[in-house]
Amino acid sequence: MVHNESRKPRKGPGRGTYAVGDERRSRILDAAVEHFAQWGFHASSLARIAKDVGITQGGLLHHFRSKEDLLVQVLARCEENDTELFFSHAFVSAAECYAALVQLAEYNSTRLGRTRMFNVLAAEAGDPGHPAHAYFTQRYVDLVAHMSDPLRHAVESGELKPDTDIVAVCQETAAVMDGLQVQWVLDPKGFDMVGRLRGYADRLLRSITVEGNGLAPDA
Repeated sequence: MVHNESRKPRKGPGRGTYAVGDERRSRILDAAVEHFAQWGFHASSLARIAKDVGITQGGLLHHFRSKEDLLVQVLARCEENDTELFFSHAFVSAAECYAALVQLAEYNSTRLGRTRMFNVLAAEAGDPGHPAHAYFTQRYVDLVAHMSDPLRHAVESGELKPDTDIVAVCQETAAVMDGLQVQWVLDPKGFDMVGRLRGYADRLLRSITVEGNGLAPDA
């Protein structure tokens, strides 16, 4: 006779299983940032990334289909995080927009590995065949779009001069930010990336605002 009361129902995958998977996926992404920063995309190895995480290459491929997929996911996570922190709300003025960019630079100054990775991949992505080429092309389109709306509103409200070339200002700002990042990564202790960007933003605003106002002192 079989005593059914002694049998316990099998448990399916619980939240703990998913939590372990999420934690491992996060560690893979963190390790990939360091590898892409040090060796770039092409010279990075899935096997070495997996080894740093303490799993096999097959285990890594359980979470990411390929090295290209891993790269795209790394960039997407960085972009989502930055957008949520600094561009998730509408800016009420040009000064507020530039204050947010300075805050973003301050945040990047705490993430040397991520910022180094960005510089390396952005340089590599000039090749149209690079898997991050589309990402970086779209990134500049999105950055100009994020900045253009508040600057146009600033022209309409009378904060900025009516003849301000909004797109040119946004593209120039993006170039300055990225150029300062390159210099900072080369000399993190000796180069004041945040101070240089704050000074640039202040001079720019004084040149394009109707009242000649610069960046707020506490920005």
